[in-house]
Amino acid sequence: MNRLSMMMVALVIALGSGFAAHAATMSDPAIGTWVLNVEKSKFTPGPEPKSQTRTYTQTADGVTLTISGVAADGSTMSGTSTFKYDGKDYPISGSPDYDTLTLKRVNGSTVSSVQKLNGKIVARTTRTISGHGKVLTLTSKGTSSKGAAYHNVYVFDKQ
Repeated sequence: MNRLSMMMVALVIALGSGFAAHAATMSDPAIGTWVLNVEKSKFTPGPEPKSQTRTYTQTADGVTLTISGVAADGSTMSGTSTFKYDGKDYPISGSPDYDTLTLKRVNGSTVSSVQKLNGKIVARTTRTISGHGKVLTLTSKGTSSKGAAYHNVYVFDKQ
């Protein structure tokens, strides 16, 4: 290998390492599949869902969230949204209580969001990821579409 080739290889390795380090600092710790730990969660006034799975996937358009599960009454639940953490409204399907989300990063492990129904704020949620990256907690306070106030703490385990 001549000197120019060796310099090019070294440059590619150096640039690749820099890009990888930058990508690691910009990664979203929520990416992956999370399963609700009903026993550790609290739902006021309740009742709690029987199950829920949240999957966060990085896409070209931002982060896609897919929700599936079983409600307290045994009916299936599902929803989806694709969003960025830029403070803009993004549509979400599957909830009678809200139809848009607005998300902003607080820091590397915390995101705050506002849920709206027909343009009116109906809830606020804080999402935190534990330091070891294995527990996702959603703390939500709001009012349902039926006018009932709620304060729910969802605890999810990473799969």
